[in-house]
This record gives sequence, C-alpha cells and structure tokens, in this order.
Amino acid sequence: MATTLTRPRQGIVIAGVCAGLAQRFGLSPFMVRLLFLVSCLLPGPQFVIYIVLWILMPKAPY
Repeated sequence: MATTLTRPRQGIVIAGVCAGLAQRFGLSPFMVRLLFLVSCLLPGPQFVIYIVLWILMPKAPY
C-alpha cells in the first residue's frame, strides 16, 4: 500500500486518478474505476471532483 496519494505513471486510463486512489487504499484499479462509473449515474459533482484530483494529485516520481 502506498503511503502518499500520487498518480502512477503506468497503468493509467485517463489521468491516473482512479489508479492512484486504488494504490493508496490497497484496492483494485478496476474496482475503483467501476465504482466511479456507477457513481456517475447518481447526481453529484463526480466529474468536478475527478478534475480537481487530477490537478491536485502529483505524478509519482518513478
């Protein structure tokens, strides 16, 4: 499990936000992506949160 919240350089689909969250919390990247897609069916600021995380999360140094 990673100790900091970063976007990985490998295994990303769009920006690496879901992959970074999955690494940080020890989950499967597929599961985090699936949960994000399902949450998009509900009303709320999911896309805004994704874009904000994309901007705020640094890329992994490796």
